[in-house]
Amino acid sequence: MRFQRDFVSVNQIRCAVLSAGSGTPLLFLHGGGTWHGFDFALPWAATHRLLIPLHPGWGDSGDDPAMTSIQDYVLHYLEFLDQLGLPEVDLVGFSMGGRMAAQFAAQHRSRVRRLVLVAPAGLNAPGHPLADLSKVPPDQILGYLTENPARILAQATQAPDPREGQSFGRLLPDLLDRKFARWLHRLNQPSMLVWGEKDRITPLQQADEWLRYVPGLQLHRVPNAGHLVLDEMPQAVKAIGNFLTRPEAGYGSPT
Repeated sequence: MRFQRDFVSVNQIRCAVLSAGSGTPLLFLHGGGTWHGFDFALPWAATHRLLIPLHPGWGDSGDDPAMTSIQDYVLHYLEFLDQLGLPEVDLVGFSMGGRMAAQFAAQHRSRVRRLVLVAPAGLNAPGHPLADLSKVPPDQILGYLTENPARILAQATQAPDPREGQSFGRLLPDLLDRKFARWLHRLNQPSMLVWGEKDRITPLQQADEWLRYVPGLQLHRVPNAGHLVLDEMPQAVKAIGNFLTRPEAGYGSPT
């Protein structure tokens, strides 16, 4: 199975969208970089209509420098779903996209059937903040992202795009604003948290903060995996697929 690439104009921004499969719509919100590709997600297309839009300011999507908050992106994806005629989706968000997904689901509960947050940013635990990659030597960055750099490099689709770093920088102050945490109790969907145990970007200790704020959230820990847990560990992708397809998702035992 391969992705189909299309473009959708959302509020006058031309946005690239990868899609595959059919069935229940599954919206995946990516993290701060697109260089490592999204082939890891293709197994979900066996049971879902998988949609991976590239955020404004990332990849082949257009940009709007006025989009400086997570809320700007929440409204962007609300409009995106409206344009596609999708009243409800399964929602998976990774890292920065996890923060977007959590905020979207808290505000638009009826639009999200099931929710998965993968190493989401935004809730720093005391003594375990989000890594500041600007202070990491370039030759060490890949080691911060993964436990298996060779595997990630082998499947990377392109070199990192400096424009994406600039787009991420615009969002960083709002990404670290914890005021949104007061509304996380509104997440009433079956919800799952996935985290690599050796994550050096969003340390595993941050998971405790999400568990404290989100009722009924279950944690799936992935041994020997770093931040790019979905790229590194196919079993993490499979666990998410199982969660999204089993009856009464979210109410099984965490693993």
